[in-house]
Amino acid sequence: MKHLYKNFFKYVVDFVISLIGIILLLPIFAIITIILFFSNNGKPFFLHTRPGKNGKLFKVIKFKTMNDKKDKLGNFLPDEKRVTKVGNFVRRASLDELPQLLNVLKGDMSLIGPRPLMVEYLLLYDEEQQKRHEARPGISGWAQVNGRNSLSWDEKFKLDVYYVNHCSLILDIKIIYLTFIKVFKREGVHLIQPFKGNTIK
Repeated sequence: MKHLYKNFFKYVVDFVISLIGIILLLPIFAIITIILFFSNNGKPFFLHTRPGKNGKLFKVIKFKTMNDKKDKLGNFLPDEKRVTKVGNFVRRASLDELPQLLNVLKGDMSLIGPRPLMVEYLLLYDEEQQKRHEARPGISGWAQVNGRNSLSWDEKFKLDVYYVNHCSLILDIKIIYLTFIKVFKREGVHLIQPFKGNTIK
């Protein structure tokens, strides 16, 4: 039964829930898109290439919370100087991940699974860590509800591989519940304080 869920029913559940979620959240989605469109010079979304199931590359979609300001040499300014007030609020409310429902609808991602990491990290995985790509990456995952940014590299991968080996409907429901709790409490949310410059008192 566990394999049947993992290989078939999980995708059906993902598709149905993400479709319902997009429909219900459409007003919020539209408002944030419009606000970010104007605050980010017509660029409300941030697309980045990430490895998915079996290492297949795809474009992950997020709300763009930082502008593209650069220094005189053409390099991006530090994150704290580029994050916008709207972007910081979107991060604080964990709404920057909302567009990934589109990735789930397309089949690139799952609601629950190992978070998609940077492409350049692929060369650093050992054979055991490679197993994280046996499942579609998720918006939230076992590592996210068990420490997230406080975890070491090895701890994150152990939790990711654990999820791949023990994927089930019960485990997914547990992770979804814990994700809502953490979002509500704002635990593990990575915030970038906008740069206010030097102040003279």
